Amino acid sequence: MEYGGETTELRRGVLGPCVLALLAERPRFGLELVRDLSHADGLLTSEGTVYPLLNRLRDAGWVTSKWRHEDDQRPRRYYSITEQGHAHLAGFRAEWSAFAAAVDTVLKVDASQPRTPQLGRRTSKADGWEAP
Repeated sequence: MEYGGETTELRRGVLGPCVLALLAERPRFGLELVRDLSHADGLLTSEGTVYPLLNRLRDAGWVTSKWRHEDDQRPRRYYSITEQGHAHLAGFRAEWSAFAAAVDTVLKVDASQPRTPQLGRRTSKADGWEAP
């Protein structure tokens, strides 16, 4: 497996907890999640991965969804985190720091250096962001 494939698998593994973390801040609709995740360098490679992920999170009982119609906008499905989702996210957060530190140790990453991943941005100029 080449480097890009390993990074793709890593992204896939952390995307669910990242979605839960965003939903822990406030409910969001799908496209809003796509935009927010796209602003994190290299985290989201395809917006087509978010909607199946949301379905899996809902099937696991970690998120719920509800259609809302606000003012003159078209109806949107808003996603919210459940108590089970909060518990899952808390568990992930508790394990993440230790896991990342262990990987950094093995890879000999200097913890004093700031992490600036340059995996590529998947955002648009319309959002005020440009690809590197």
